[in-house]
Amino acid sequence: MLIVAALGGNAMLQRGEPLTEDNQRENIRKAARPLADLVRAGHQLVVTHGNGPQVGLLALQGIAYKPDELFSLDVLGAESEGMIGYMIEQELENELNHSVPVATLLTQVIVDANDPAFSHPTKFIGPVYDQAEAEARAEHLGWEIARDGDKWRRVVASPAPAEIPDLNIIRFLIDKGAIAICAGGGGIPVIRRQDGSLTGIEAVIDKDAVSARLATEIGADRLLLLTDVDGVYRNFGQPDASRVSDMDISEVQNFQAPAGSMGPKLSAARDYASQNGIAVIGNLKDALAMIEGDAGTRIHRIIST
Repeated sequence: MLIVAALGGNAMLQRGEPLTEDNQRENIRKAARPLADLVRAGHQLVVTHGNGPQVGLLALQGIAYKPDELFSLDVLGAESEGMIGYMIEQELENELNHSVPVATLLTQVIVDANDPAFSHPTKFIGPVYDQAEAEARAEHLGWEIARDGDKWRRVVASPAPAEIPDLNIIRFLIDKGAIAICAGGGGIPVIRRQDGSLTGIEAVIDKDAVSARLATEIGADRLLLLTDVDGVYRNFGQPDASRVSDMDISEVQNFQAPAGSMGPKLSAARDYASQNGIAVIGNLKDALAMIEGDAGTRIHRIIST
């Protein structure tokens, strides 16, 4: 079957881990093994990934270099997509002993310039800070900040994906039997001008939302939303927490989940599953078992007979 596997940020970096090349490389090397297991089991694979810490670091490096000549978030998104895609591509090639072609595609994603998200930034990027340091940076750099667990981070606009103009080349790679690494970090945010041309815009699109749209557009059989927990939990973090193994999309609507963590994954899973597919949320290491129905939380639509 054709699978879209969306790697969470933990595939590149564990929370609190220094954002070094060696750490990212080691985490991606580990991530490549369960992804390669899907290919070895006979499935076709399309890989997407997050980029929040990386794009935030690139922004900080720009501020340290020439704060008056900053690169925009769409350009930084393209840089991070190339960097992370290169690492995933190489580690997958190594894991599969170069038996399957792997290609990284810098992927543009069109958003609506009038999306209300531009006036209500919610997407976390960059490293975490104590509240005092976050507030000082926000005042100095004009950031919006928000609490992320027990720390604070910068937040930017996260508009909804409206169109993926690079679908034809993604389909071409799939048809040729290649593993396509695309829409990294939610893709490069662009808007369409009145004359039909495209130009970048300051935003970071949610990776899970784009992954769901991509999976729908290419007719994927499964959408895997891969993270560092083994599924969706009721009362997560509480003594009576319990994992949910199966959810109908009608249950997702009223499920209480944190907006900054599991919430976007559930929303993306619902969007994809509403088109008759099956989305599964679970731990990266359980990717093959998630396909076989033995792990994770499956989100689907009940079909009337």
